[in-house]
Amino acid sequence: MNANTDFRMPARRFTATAAATVLAAGPMVLAGAGSAHATSDHGRASAVVLRTGLDVSLLNKTVNVPLAVSLNEVRAPQSAERTALTARLDGVDGGQPFSVLRADVASAKATVSASGAEASTNLTHARIHVPGLPLLSLIEVGQVTSKATCEAGRKPAASATLLGGVTVLGKKVTLTVGGPTEVKVPGVGEVRIDFSKTRTTSRTAAASALELHVSVNPLKLNVADVEGTLTLGSVTCESPSAAPASAPASAPASVSAPDIKPQGAPAKSGLAETGGTSTTPFVVGAAVVLLAAGGAAVALGRRHRS
Repeated sequence: MNANTDFRMPARRFTATAAATVLAAGPMVLAGAGSAHATSDHGRASAVVLRTGLDVSLLNKTVNVPLAVSLNEVRAPQSAERTALTARLDGVDGGQPFSVLRADVASAKATVSASGAEASTNLTHARIHVPGLPLLSLIEVGQVTSKATCEAGRKPAASATLLGGVTVLGKKVTLTVGGPTEVKVPGVGEVRIDFSKTRTTSRTAAASALELHVSVNPLKLNVADVEGTLTLGSVTCESPSAAPASAPASAPASVSAPDIKPQGAPAKSGLAETGGTSTTPFVVGAAVVLLAAGGAAVALGRRHRS
């Protein structure tokens, strides 16, 4: 009697454990079969009112000093508005700060959201100076604006506008979009200007209101030989990345059960008539394990009694 009791307890524990294992595995398989979702970023945007990349040579090019400064350079989400920019270079103006740009309005703005990214600049009544020309402006502009827009699901766009007059090295000039405008002033230098340079791709846009290529050496005295580039109203943006399409939920693999029928079961199962649910394979699997465990318990019990 005790032997039978000792046998039944392990058999019951085995049966319960097997059933619990099958039922617990069901939710995990279902969880893995769900749709996969990936979040998209909000894009990118940046803007800068003025950026310089100039090489300043002093004393017959025995001293080279870079002038790399920027005004109101921002990245989304951010904005800035500062109307003056000064710089300090050793050997120029006795090492004192000198004015690079002064304007009535100088603003930059960059924003991003789930719907898109945008950047813009606005520069009004501005005067730009370089070393060696303390009294003569390199360029004076009435108003220049730039804008780049990258909306989700739409083609990116970039533009730049110019309002009012433009004066370069004391000379009034007319700028065109089609090509560069070159200004040469004897004894002072040369400036080549590109107006409204834009570039777009399927997801990005960029614009520069004005790009100046500068070569200035006043009176060829080699006091301050300035060469390089200046960019006014530079903006860029990148549209949000599209989230990949959700992967279709894969149907759980069916569990093939041995041809075991309990006593009194009908010849045909009612599943075909009533329809199954997503948990049907796991119920079938549990039933199979229970039946197999019960059969093994009966066989072991008979063998033990014999």
